[in-house]
Amino acid sequence: MAIVAQSSKYGQIGRTTLAWIVGLLFFFPIFWLVLTSFKTDADAVKPEFLLFFTPTLENYVNMTENYDYWRFARNSVITSVFATVFTLAVGIPCAYAMAFNPARRTKDVLMWMLSTKMLPAAGVLYPMTFLTKNILGIFDTHFLVIIVLSLINMPIVIWMLFTYFKEIPREIIEAGKMDGVNTWGEIREILIPLAWGGIASTALLCFIFCWNEAYWTVRLTTTDAATLSKLIEGNRAPEGLFFGRLSAVSAAAVGPIVVLGWFCQKQLVQGLTFGAVK
Repeated sequence: MAIVAQSSKYGQIGRTTLAWIVGLLFFFPIFWLVLTSFKTDADAVKPEFLLFFTPTLENYVNMTENYDYWRFARNSVITSVFATVFTLAVGIPCAYAMAFNPARRTKDVLMWMLSTKMLPAAGVLYPMTFLTKNILGIFDTHFLVIIVLSLINMPIVIWMLFTYFKEIPREIIEAGKMDGVNTWGEIREILIPLAWGGIASTALLCFIFCWNEAYWTVRLTTTDAATLSKLIEGNRAPEGLFFGRLSAVSAAAVGPIVVLGWFCQKQLVQGLTFGAVK
């Protein structure tokens, strides 16, 4: 018994140590990003200034005064929030219909929706740019960015919601129908309260995906609807990368989403484990 207890103790120590190592490896890039943001561009590229340097706020001051950070941040908030709301508004009824009123081709439709994520974005860049700029006239608008972000994340959102909804007993929905509740009443009064954890985690992930999207937000905007991804991309010049300024802008871009994920981690874990065997 003593040998087993000692072995279990060593195993627990080993797992804890491994967890700390993995956690530090994931955290190190963020630490290095924030550290570099307090260096000048000259110090950021000098090996001898890895940890020993004179901190400066020059990069952050330059970001807010010369690059209008708040305008880019406001555009990121607007597009991410509205894209998340629109995606959920479409995704919840779709997932409800597929989960509780499946058709013969429901699984095929789900696979087709997921297969759209395999399309290379570069393959539709030119037609998308030509269509939105020369025909529809919505290039560099919040409306375009919101629609594109919603369509990009729609398959994943529907798949996640479909998985959560399938865990809800069908008898509860049928009982609501017997009581005379219509379809929208079932969604609003029965489905959403029961699957709130899964919906919240889906919304959080969708918001993160929208906030982090860089390919389309950089290529479909110039000034009016430009997000923080465009601001980061703008710190690249023919002379090279300005690592100090680039790090400050990147830290200011990832900071809000890191804080949001930290405060919502409980809801995120609950949603991702919704319906799991306990």
